[in-house]
Amino acid sequence: MLNYRLSREEMVLTQLERRGIHDERVLNAMRKVKRHHFVEPAFRDRAYDDTPLPIDEGQTISQPYVVARMTGLLEIQPTDKALEIGTGSGYQAAVLAELCHKVFSIERHMNLLQKARQALDEQGYANVVLKQGDGTIGWAEFAPFDKIIITAAAPKFPKTLFSQLKDGGLMVFPMGEKRTQDLVLVQRSGEEAMMKEVGQVAFVPLVGREGWPNST
Repeated sequence: MLNYRLSREEMVLTQLERRGIHDERVLNAMRKVKRHHFVEPAFRDRAYDDTPLPIDEGQTISQPYVVARMTGLLEIQPTDKALEIGTGSGYQAAVLAELCHKVFSIERHMNLLQKARQALDEQGYANVVLKQGDGTIGWAEFAPFDKIIITAAAPKFPKTLFSQLKDGGLMVFPMGEKRTQDLVLVQRSGEEAMMKEVGQVAFVPLVGREGWPNST
């Protein structure tokens, strides 16, 4: 049987620390969250590999490095309220939950939402609130958010989500129409978006009213 704890330690050392991720709070969260509980059973022996893995509905659970990188860019504080667009497996939400006060996460596929809820509940993440819906229009009821993370590729700047970001808050998301996208970090300053490209990533499309049209 695989020793998942040792696998997580090796993941943090070889995939994160050696590639420039040094935020101890992020590294500790990545050590603690049991990624193998969020992947499909058929892929559990690869749960800590340096790769994304398939989940239901044609979606993926992101590569550990990408999860850590995007999380670190948000500079999350213990008092923060974070919004995640694209719950997927629930893994990213669990990492956020280790770092901030409360996570609000939206997923358009009910099947994924139910699986994520079960996995999060089993791991004791009571500070994660989930709902099914169109993530591109956000969650106005609980806005403004200190931090926003979008885990799918937006074809254009997400104006509605930006409007739900607290002044001074940070938002990170992939933007682009190609197979690989620009990873963009945004800080809100009044009504102005201070944008910076911080790398290249590959995500599935962000589907919704202000994203890609739903082709299913």
